[in-house]
Amino acid sequence: MPDFNLGRTQFGDPAHTGNLLNREEANALLEEWVPNERLRLHMKQVAAVMKAWAIDKENADANTAWKWELAGLLHDADWEKHPNDHCRIIIEELERRQVDPEVIRCIASHGPRYFGVEPENSMEKMIYTFDELSGFIHAAALIRPTRYDGMDVKSVLKKLKTPSFAAQVSREDIQDALSRTGHKLEEIIEFILLHQPGVA
Repeated sequence: MPDFNLGRTQFGDPAHTGNLLNREEANALLEEWVPNERLRLHMKQVAAVMKAWAIDKENADANTAWKWELAGLLHDADWEKHPNDHCRIIIEELERRQVDPEVIRCIASHGPRYFGVEPENSMEKMIYTFDELSGFIHAAALIRPTRYDGMDVKSVLKKLKTPSFAAQVSREDIQDALSRTGHKLEEIIEFILLHQPGVA
């Protein structure tokens, strides 16, 4: 397995605080860097729940909500083309573009076991939580005839207890992420089910 550890915990330049890509720039980067439609969908789904959480739970204004959404939208941008340098390449690109350090560090913290960056604030803790669970819930929806329609928390919990289903999704990471947020698993699943399906 490649060594994804970034070897640092500080990212970007504080002087660039407040600098964000606009939606057109972010989508152009997504289209160029991520040809795989399934991966793009995952990133858009994480972005959708990040934005919704920022607005619903953090009382975020439009600019802050876009900051959360942007981090979700680009968190796996280098995974397809640079699998051995995952996270490092997109971080360097966003630093080159002088993007707000909070967005860059949020992306760097979405897998602490891999990247060596511990989630500290709410935005970082939630991207870590949503990344694994969002993908898992989507996998569970895909095997249902009605997809997300009628899908409930109980059915997701049942799948989580089935080790052979979506075995690549780390239940350990899900529990670790949740323990950092102070929120219950059922609450997060319900939130994702409420805000993710429209993206599909």
